[in-house]
Amino acid sequence: MLLGSQLRRLREARGITREAAGYSIRASESKISRMELGRVSFKTRDVEDLLTLYGVTDETERNALISLAREANVAGWWHSYSDVLPNWFPTYVGLEGAASMIRAYEVQFVHGLLQTEGYARAVVQRGMKGASEADVERRVALRLERQKHLVDENAPDFHIVLDEASLRRPYGDRAVMRGQLQHLIDISERPNVRLQIMPFGFGGHSGESGAFTILSFPESDLSDVVYLEQLTSALYLDKAEDVTQYEAALKELQNDSPGPDESRDLLRGLLQLS
Repeated sequence: MLLGSQLRRLREARGITREAAGYSIRASESKISRMELGRVSFKTRDVEDLLTLYGVTDETERNALISLAREANVAGWWHSYSDVLPNWFPTYVGLEGAASMIRAYEVQFVHGLLQTEGYARAVVQRGMKGASEADVERRVALRLERQKHLVDENAPDFHIVLDEASLRRPYGDRAVMRGQLQHLIDISERPNVRLQIMPFGFGGHSGESGAFTILSFPESDLSDVVYLEQLTSALYLDKAEDVTQYEAALKELQNDSPGPDESRDLLRGLLQLS
């Protein structure tokens, strides 16, 4: 995505159409569009030809972008789990790992980055009916691997609003749910985590369209991406007008929900009742 956005910037600065750019590398206009959106892999030769077309002659700048192209083609760690993942999800895992801020609203269950191993296993078993035990365990292992990013040295800021429904809907037995609630209390104390609970008592709210995640990146060239997961596919929205609406909805959810301290108290109350 970063390389694609820089190629788009260089092309537009020279006033070159996507059609002309595609012709220069023996490809279609749509191929250039997919490259600029970071949706396809990059051939080093194509990047070199495009840089020449765009008038990039400085060797330092060329080498940096060509190196970026090589890095973009290296498979991420999550690709080793592709056999148990829907084809749209590896893209999300890559974006999640690159994000400097993750903002989300969840209603069905606890967000994957916050699930305990037992809770995750119960969620996966429910969603992968008929799957082998080995496949379930691989999916759980992937979820736990993703969570390492939340606590590492370069951890993103994670702002999450959980609907109270996600906490009252049991996945696993009583011990699993108690462990999950305690984990939420504990991890909400981390400086990079802002966890809020939207209580039942509030009534209707701005999360009426369902769960969503907004991913922001440290590179200024990259626009925010809204991730919407569906039953058989997922949507990745990066148009400014779409992102703005979801940001406004999340901001309203945050304003309408109790703050992090009050939300921890709510979690403690649910733990006592469980």
